[in-house]
Amino acid sequence: MSLSVHNFRARDFRSLKSISYPMSNLDVFVGANGVGKTNLYRALELLQSAAANTLSRDLAREGGLSSALWAGPRRGSGPARIHLSVTLAEQAGKRGLSPLYRYEVEIGSPPPVAAAFREEAHIKKETVSLVSGSKTSRLLDRDGPSVMARNEAGRPAYIDIDLLDSETVLGRLEDPSRYPELDAIRRTLLQWRFYHGLRTDAGSPLRQPCAAVATPTLASDGSDLAAVFATLTHIRGDSLDLQNAVEDAFPGSRLVVPIPSGAATFGMSFPEFPQRVFEASELSDGTLRFLALAGALLAYRLPPFIALNEPEASLHPDLMEPLARLVVAAADKTQIWLVTHSTRLADAITAAGAAKVRVVKKENGATQIVGLKAWGDFGEDDDEDD
Repeated sequence: MSLSVHNFRARDFRSLKSISYPMSNLDVFVGANGVGKTNLYRALELLQSAAANTLSRDLAREGGLSSALWAGPRRGSGPARIHLSVTLAEQAGKRGLSPLYRYEVEIGSPPPVAAAFREEAHIKKETVSLVSGSKTSRLLDRDGPSVMARNEAGRPAYIDIDLLDSETVLGRLEDPSRYPELDAIRRTLLQWRFYHGLRTDAGSPLRQPCAAVATPTLASDGSDLAAVFATLTHIRGDSLDLQNAVEDAFPGSRLVVPIPSGAATFGMSFPEFPQRVFEASELSDGTLRFLALAGALLAYRLPPFIALNEPEASLHPDLMEPLARLVVAAADKTQIWLVTHSTRLADAITAAGAAKVRVVKKENGATQIVGLKAWGDFGEDDDEDD
């Protein structure tokens, strides 16, 4: 079962006081520094962390729960908690008609008497709901130590699971054949890719040879880029789109991908020196980064969701249009969430008619998306254009 992202929600996470965003195939965001674009991106990453059962650990790496909680005034007198949710839909169905699967997780502090570390994030609630028309049924319901799940026959039952307060049920899922819908949600989230750390320094994984193993999807750090290129060129036997992207960005140049022996490698041939192949270790930061983005967007098997955070970094301004064409083409095959400071990149994507650019701002310390209503849409005019 292939699932696409229908809606994303975050509440009381860093500058995200309350955001409900309706996803499309290509969502582009621009905004000044410090308005919370990265917090939107990071909240999506934490949903993947929940599926990987690393949510508490990943929050701890960022300074613990206290640094992740919304710091402004809150409604009510209850304990401060982070709420994250994603609604997924079957791609085969038409939007609004296919069943929806909503995964929600609520994160808070351990009680004073708990055997836990002070800044450790505890999972307070965790649910999966099936929404079909006007009917909503609960597939998973975790409230503290109590966990209910519906099995493959649709029967609810409390399950006995050795679960720490810092662990997610979704991440600890056992016997996926018994809970096929929960397994599909987990696998979908784990397949997401977040590309924001594509380093181009001398020690970057992008510059290193990698294991010669058929690789359909680029890793988030780009460490298997050479294997992605080799898979397209020598296993799939179809690198035309890749070579066209290179020609579009660097006219007269050619990507060289040798048949791997012990390791996969790649290089570039430039028109000024047609007999010389420049290895990955020799390429400029901008050239290498563009090739990495091409590997992410033209891989043999695209993930169901790709998030790009400031992909224009290190790129020459003249590469914005070729990058926009890569992004627009990939959005025909998967969902893309793109955060950028480059108005030229955003304008090029808009000119292709593939997406609307959303402006992110901050008001009274809270991140907001211009035009987005509190209930999670952009109004009738925006819907008609879509």
